[in-house]
Formats: sequence, structure tokens, C-alpha cells
Amino acid sequence: MIVGFGFTKLSAEKGESAKGKIDINNNVSIKDVKEDNFSLGKDNQQNILRFLFEFTSKYEPNVGSILFEGELLYMEEPKKAKEILANWKKDKKLPKEIMAGLLNTVLTKCNVQALILSQQVNLPPPIPLPKVQMATAPEKSYIG
Repeated sequence: MIVGFGFTKLSAEKGESAKGKIDINNNVSIKDVKEDNFSLGKDNQQNILRFLFEFTSKYEPNVGSILFEGELLYMEEPKKAKEILANWKKDKKLPKEIMAGLLNTVLTKCNVQALILSQQVNLPPPIPLPKVQMATAPEKSYIG
């Protein structure tokens, strides 16, 4: 269960002026997993896993970039948490059942923040936005 989320670094840079087609590549990755304690009250300490992540949006060719780093706090039963941590230390892999939830949470939070930052530095939105399409009315013919 995810119990916390926070950014530790927010960065947006605008490079050269956009000329022609711009490719935007978004990427998210888990950089590290650490064990930590989380206080749930005066005398209640809970072991948690701290997932350190990185989110990038690169605008090619050399138009700009957005970079976020942060952490996600995840609470799990102690035996399962030790297993997750051991697997990470061994081969840098996480179980699929928690990976999807972690990445979806990171993507949701980062995409919203990236949208705001891209607007502030005058870059195109890093995710496709809905657009209104006006349909032309078909010509009516009267047969009478």
C-alpha cells in the first residue's frame, strides 16, 4: 500500500526554438529501494520501503527537457518487504504485482506536474491533450 509520495527535484529547461517536428520521449524508472521507518503515531513505528524514482521528458531535437526525482513510500507486511528488498539488491527487479501500481502512481503525479512546468517554460505539453474537433454539417438536399 502506498502511504506517501514526494518530489526531491524538479527541473525544466528550454533549449533551442522548435523548428519542424518535435519528438517527446517520456520515461520513468525506479532508481533504488531502501528500507525505512515511518511513524504512525506517538509510539507506533512501521517499517516501509522507500522507492526512489526518476521521471524524464526529453524534447528532441534539443528543444528542452523536464526531470523529476522523488520518492514513494510503500507499506508491506515485514516478510514480504524483506523479500522485495532482497530481490532488488540481488538483481534490481521488483515483483510485477507492485511494479504496476508504483509506476502508475508516479506517472499520474509526474504527468500533471510536467504539464504545469512545460507551460511555465513555454514547451509543448509532454502528454497528448484532448482537442475539440468540429464536424462539418453534411449538406442537406431536398427532394420534393
